[in-house]
Amino acid sequence: MFATGVTIVTARAADGHLVGLTANSFNSVSLNPPLVLWSLARIAASMAALSAGSHYAINVLAADQQALAEQFAARGVDRWAGVSHVPGVAGAPLLVGAVASFECFNRSRYEEGDHVIFVGQVERCTHRAGAAPLLYHGGRFFTEHPL
Repeated sequence: MFATGVTIVTARAADGHLVGLTANSFNSVSLNPPLVLWSLARIAASMAALSAGSHYAINVLAADQQALAEQFAARGVDRWAGVSHVPGVAGAPLLVGAVASFECFNRSRYEEGDHVIFVGQVERCTHRAGAAPLLYHGGRFFTEHPL
């Protein structure tokens, strides 16, 4: 029952293939140095690539990107099919149309319960002024604040 924004975490694996997943476990940790966190289930197929990689991007989705959130949450599909993206400074894909993107150095990881908490040091952040974010609350997506 906690309303959150919706993000897609993206990276380029060591072998060059793109990795991406929908996550709403995103939060600020520190302003100095700029640190953010997100978490991933230990059993996730992308765990090896995200743990080993030096960089990833956290893309905050816009209100009109619900279909993208659902695509990157689906199993057994090509999550990158039809997705517009550009490479970030360290190679992690940045999703076109996102409200904001945080390009992060994979600073540290902490195993807690059945998840791993990733802490990223933000190396570059960009945002789109005036764009409304996609929200998630009570198992549903919202494009406006749920009343």
